[in-house]
Amino acid sequence: MPGGSSVYRFGPFEFDPLRGRLFRGATRVPLADSQVAILLQLVSCPGEVVSKDTLAKGAWPDAAVTDNSVDQAISRLRKIFGGGQHRTRDIETVPNRGYRFVSVVERTKRYDPDASSDAPLAPYRAFVHGEDELDTLDRDAILRARREFEKALRETPDYADAHVGLANACAFAYEATRADVEPDVASLQLAIDHALKACELEPASADAWSTRAFAFCLNGDTDEAEAAACKAVDLDSKDWQHAMRLAYVSWGETRLRAARRVLKLCPGLALAHYLMATVFVARQAFEAALELLHDGCAAQDAQALSTGGYPGVALHLHRGRVLAATGDIEKAIDELTRELDAPHHGQVYARECIANTWYTLGALHQRQGRRNDATAALKQALTVVPGHMSATAALGGDPLSPRRRRDPNSIDLAVAQAITLARTGRHGEAAKLCADALTHAPRGCAGWLLPAEPMLNPAARPDIWAPTLAILRNRAI
Repeated sequence: MPGGSSVYRFGPFEFDPLRGRLFRGATRVPLADSQVAILLQLVSCPGEVVSKDTLAKGAWPDAAVTDNSVDQAISRLRKIFGGGQHRTRDIETVPNRGYRFVSVVERTKRYDPDASSDAPLAPYRAFVHGEDELDTLDRDAILRARREFEKALRETPDYADAHVGLANACAFAYEATRADVEPDVASLQLAIDHALKACELEPASADAWSTRAFAFCLNGDTDEAEAAACKAVDLDSKDWQHAMRLAYVSWGETRLRAARRVLKLCPGLALAHYLMATVFVARQAFEAALELLHDGCAAQDAQALSTGGYPGVALHLHRGRVLAATGDIEKAIDELTRELDAPHHGQVYARECIANTWYTLGALHQRQGRRNDATAALKQALTVVPGHMSATAALGGDPLSPRRRRDPNSIDLAVAQAITLARTGRHGEAAKLCADALTHAPRGCAGWLLPAEPMLNPAARPDIWAPTLAILRNRAI
């Protein structure tokens, strides 16, 4: 039997809030549940200001979310309404107050077939919602994306794209905890399992192979990861995300070529500048690294203003570290301060980035003889990420918990142990410890930050650290 529902019409759009449907003419426009809730709050009181807090509570009643989640949802609604054209937006920002729907809204009835005919689209709609959330790299959004992909797979277990989405969501869930004493390794294993399943179901899917590359890289299998990323690029050479994954999982000239390809396909992506800079830091080519990080900082700042996908973090942090390695401490501290002030606290890597920034500030204050400031900054790093290995070692604690003594990531453990040795003046032993770890590390970017490691400061003792840095430089060719 046909049914009816109250709908809102504005411009070429018709919005049915009861069923969560938006139409442009006869064309259905998919919306995430959060976008449906936000749009309803705006169109139900056109011309009135709705605060971000009210929008957040309506869209995510059972979750604590940041203003960034609301901003991301508004940004996507604006893109939908604008249709890619430069025209007056339906949603107006009211500074320091919230948002207002400014278009004329008509409320009326719409009659259409029974909703059961829409049931076959349910898993695909869940997938669309999940993809929309995942692109933000926001920690809360990634959790919501994971639930959407799981919902899609309950409906359609062999839906390859949903396996890809869930693998990415699980991989990012692991990444958000990788600096913790107990990282979420269960999510990493799920990421690997779903990536493998996606490749089995759709062997011609570039997205599946690209995701497999990401998951295997996080698990330390660099050869398998690079091979999978190369296959993804071969299957779809025009997609910047596959080039980015190849840059992420590879090293040396391969990473540089892939990252340049990313910038050709998607100019202004901060992550590409960062990935290139890591190679030059490992080679101790600081001038080239600083040029890339300068451009990367500009890209990170621009992305923060646009609320677009894949927002960058840590560019100011790493520019500060390289400036400190060249002896420019004041400019380095200025860059670190800018990183702390950047609006990226909901991003999946933000917590680790902020802790590393405080750790670096502590190391630089210590070089300046400002011991109280150094101690305060190092303790702040431990507040952000309890158990932060380098900060723990710098404060004289034991960074190696029982779990970490079994951790296969020997480079991070070696650096923490080296900091402990360096605190007591045993710099030669510290350098040898890192050299041994590099010698036994698998092929890849392990230890790339050593030349700019702020507490060890190899540039201050070039004779002692030269053999270790030579190993690192040769690995980055």
